[in-house]
Amino acid sequence: MSTRREFLTVTTTLLAVRGAPRLQYVTSASAPKAIGPYSQAVRTGNMLYASGQIALDPATGNLIQGDFAAQARRVLDNLKAVLHEAGADFRNVVRATVYLAGLANCQTLNSIYTEYFGESKPARSTIGVAALPRGAAVEIDVIAVL
Repeated sequence: MSTRREFLTVTTTLLAVRGAPRLQYVTSASAPKAIGPYSQAVRTGNMLYASGQIALDPATGNLIQGDFAAQARRVLDNLKAVLHEAGADFRNVVRATVYLAGLANCQTLNSIYTEYFGESKPARSTIGVAALPRGAAVEIDVIAVL
């Protein structure tokens, strides 16, 4: 290297290549704001990691009123909004994790889930849990390829 400027340019380029991955935080006004220190979703390269959504009303931030089916639809509508903001939809989802406060709701969830995912069948885990934030009945997070 003949100059300090060339050295700094090469060093900066190497740091960018070897450094932390480039992260883009995705936020949709059509989905509820995060209720903790996390993002609605994070994009790195062609991957999107969407945080778990519960049945919060985006306008009020409160858990919606209604039965399990109403909560499941609100969760999926929230995820749909986050995916849309990133330029994706449920067809881009490759992995979903479902947390249920009651496994007895699994059949109802599957019916509603199919309405949103259609023919798309990403890998999925369904986990029964003792409790979810704010007393929610269901939480779902997804990973999508863009």
